[in-house]
Amino acid sequence: MRISPGLLLRRVTVGCSALATLWAPGCAVAAAAPSPPAAQADSLAFTQRYAALQHGGIVRAANTSISCRTPLAPVGTPAPDPDASDAAVARTYLAETAATAEATDTTATRAAAPSCSTAREGRAAANNDFDMFYVDVDDDPNTYNSSRAEVRLPEGAHVTYARLYWGGNLRVGEQKPPKDNGRVLIAEPGGQYKAVLADTVVGHRVARGADAFQASADVTKLVRGSESGLYTVAQVNVAMGRSTPGAWGGWTLMVAYEKESEPLRRLAMWDGFDTLGPGEDQVIRLRGLPFPKGARGRAGLVAYDGDRGQSGDSLTVSTGERGPTTTLGDTANPLDDVLNSTISEPGPAAMARVPAYANTLGYDSDVLDLDKALRRGGDGLVFRLSSRRDAAWVGALFAAVDAKQ
Repeated sequence: MRISPGLLLRRVTVGCSALATLWAPGCAVAAAAPSPPAAQADSLAFTQRYAALQHGGIVRAANTSISCRTPLAPVGTPAPDPDASDAAVARTYLAETAATAEATDTTATRAAAPSCSTAREGRAAANNDFDMFYVDVDDDPNTYNSSRAEVRLPEGAHVTYARLYWGGNLRVGEQKPPKDNGRVLIAEPGGQYKAVLADTVVGHRVARGADAFQASADVTKLVRGSESGLYTVAQVNVAMGRSTPGAWGGWTLMVAYEKESEPLRRLAMWDGFDTLGPGEDQVIRLRGLPFPKGARGRAGLVAYDGDRGQSGDSLTVSTGERGPTTTLGDTANPLDDVLNSTISEPGPAAMARVPAYANTLGYDSDVLDLDKALRRGGDGLVFRLSSRRDAAWVGALFAAVDAKQ
């Protein structure tokens, strides 16, 4: 993948101090001619990361790294000390804000939003309605956030490629340093944590009051050796607290596989990082992707800071620049609110997640059917993600489409 030099140089500390072994060539250039930080710097355009023509498909696992908590902390609760250790910050902040909330009348705050529990169950709510805190499902005292999700491969499938994406907002009630953007921990089913260093880091992108980033890494070897089951991802560098932009972050593991008994398909993964604001579109063109009439397929999208219940965002697909356009959606993703804080996929049996919040409060990783859009056949697909209201960030997309034979 070709990476915009401006973005890589924008924050030298991301590439040089945290990822010296991976970014050594880029660091030498950055040291010689660093670029100043810029709030409105050029985005990292979407570029193809992986492509294959094979019998098989793509599955994905995903979860959020942060959620609301009860009780709500009132606006104005002091932010934690950014210089303290993350584990200590988490313990101190939880105790202080819980005590403050018990002693403070938060009627006005609660009237403006549903309770944390009903929001998690799926009621419309935005992350900036709440005091947000880390999700932490493991028993390891050395991690301050962790969550699990299932990779479900067909029996007999062979993994050909796997990529882990993670990202979030570094500026909420606290300001997290960007030095840890490019490192997370991952544990395969039944395994122990292993450190993963990113080969691509975008950030930090300061815009609309947030400080956003996304990172990703090739984890093919790890997933190929472990296959199906619950994967745990920990230490995603997200900030907790409460602010107007809100707290959000999570991870997605995309896995391409081969299985001879499945249809011949064209598989593609694309990624980039860009702000999607009111009236702005993100267009991703998948050229050289011929498919027959009546083809079947699926697409997966990763996005950040979409709020449930605020209509005006959509994902459409057409079979070329002038082909008919189909708006994508399903029961979990309304046609006019596709960025609605969901982790969903077609089919009656959802992939297992721990926790399995229906409203992730700012993290979308959705798989959508393309069958209606593909019924006429074509030579390529054009995806267009549009927003007519609040800001969001777009991170990755995959497609698996029946191929002409």
